[in-house]
Amino acid sequence: MNDFFSWARLAEELPLILMRLPVTLSIVFVATTGGLILGTIAAVIRLAKAPALYQITSTGISFFRGTPIIVQLFVVYFGLPVLLKVFGVNANRWPKLFFVCITYSLNMSAFLSEIIRSAISSVDAGQREAAYSVGLTSSQAFFRVVAPQAVLIALPSFSVSLLALLQNTSLGFTIGLIDMVGQVRAIAIRTHHVFEGYIAAAAIFVLLSILFNFLLSLLEKKLKSKIFKEERRGI
Repeated sequence: MNDFFSWARLAEELPLILMRLPVTLSIVFVATTGGLILGTIAAVIRLAKAPALYQITSTGISFFRGTPIIVQLFVVYFGLPVLLKVFGVNANRWPKLFFVCITYSLNMSAFLSEIIRSAISSVDAGQREAAYSVGLTSSQAFFRVVAPQAVLIALPSFSVSLLALLQNTSLGFTIGLIDMVGQVRAIAIRTHHVFEGYIAAAAIFVLLSILFNFLLSLLEKKLKSKIFKEERRGI
């Protein structure tokens, strides 16, 4: 049993794995930020239904929603340098983290675009009309009335996407990125012991998931409070 699992090895490997936590968190932060920006743009295009852009956006969303993220990662990692080479750009020495962030941002944007689009569409049109009736402009009506409600509607689905993104960061090791899971594999190759490292990584992922859920829960409560105050003030 001692050879299979050792608390001493777990205590020794945990700090080494935590050293790579910033890599995992940077992927989550960049992909979420990029996904929100690109997803919002895609949602606006789909809501506006501009003919050419609508088809291009829909095709991209279908690809990233319909294929495994590991396939997308390989397509970006091996395909982007070939594409950029046509324009005289050598991307062969670019950090692996860059390709991971690009892939996860595009993947996140595909899912968030649908979440954002459906959330905005779900807000009752009467809410906007009521805002106009009390003298708000179109932009004021959107940001003060529609947007807070849309965000509140989107939060549960956004939480699911965020936690899925956190878990999917573990695939970065497939192209040689040394994140937490990559560090576990490096330790396993060196020590020939794998159980302790994966237990430590699993515990970190669970704690991160709990933390993200807690923060999103606070955001949801704050939004509900803001919407309630706006309603009490008559917008």
